[in-house]
Amino acid sequence: MAKVSVEVDDRVATIRLDRPPMNAINSDVQEGLRAAADEVTKNADVRAVVVYGGEKVFAAGADVKEFGGQDHEYLARDAARVISSIDSIARIPKPVIAAVTGYALGGGCELALAADFRIAADNAKLGQPEILLGIIPGMGGTQRLPRLVGPAKAKDLIFTGRFIDAQEALEIGLVDAVVPADEVYRAAVAMAQKLAKGPALALAAAKAAIDEGLDVDLATGLRLESHLFGAVFATEDSRIGIASFIENGPGKAVFR
Repeated sequence: MAKVSVEVDDRVATIRLDRPPMNAINSDVQEGLRAAADEVTKNADVRAVVVYGGEKVFAAGADVKEFGGQDHEYLARDAARVISSIDSIARIPKPVIAAVTGYALGGGCELALAADFRIAADNAKLGQPEILLGIIPGMGGTQRLPRLVGPAKAKDLIFTGRFIDAQEALEIGLVDAVVPADEVYRAAVAMAQKLAKGPALALAAAKAAIDEGLDVDLATGLRLESHLFGAVFATEDSRIGIASFIENGPGKAVFR
């Protein structure tokens, strides 16, 4: 059975982790995530994506048994491959929402961080406990977490390895919404469906401008924005949106 699957319904793709009991992110899951990201990126019918681990758990981290017996040389070579599997989710040029149930720890938290938005169950637990193993996050946690919640809060979570509940995650900005556990997936899909109605190329440009702009100085980021701003005027969606605004006011355009 595939450890990661993709299902598409009404322009929303669900990338589903399926490695019971805890969706530990081993090599098979990593390759499955990379393949799923490539699939939803290439599928023009997909306009938004939900990443989901099922009703009980999102992902409880990397499979420690898999790398526990490896030597330094092997892990040094393998580190780039490991981080690229999570990075492939971040690079999907479409809105991505993580539907977080149960545990999202270590690599599972880093997978959630790779999404654009995170909707968490009210019983979810999130954290980066790698320090308790004498190591550090290796799938983007030291980079994406401080960009999201600030360096001090990120250091608190990474230095202590403590788990936080959904409410604290909401308060520090790690998640964007908290809903009852049985409503997480529906809430994520509803958000994805709303975004799927938007102009696909403009959304991709906006995502690129924000994500890539965070990695450069302000002047370079402004040049990137200017380039992408000009480029979207070549799209049919821009013509539809502008004409609809002039004729009917904002928020009524039907994009193709």
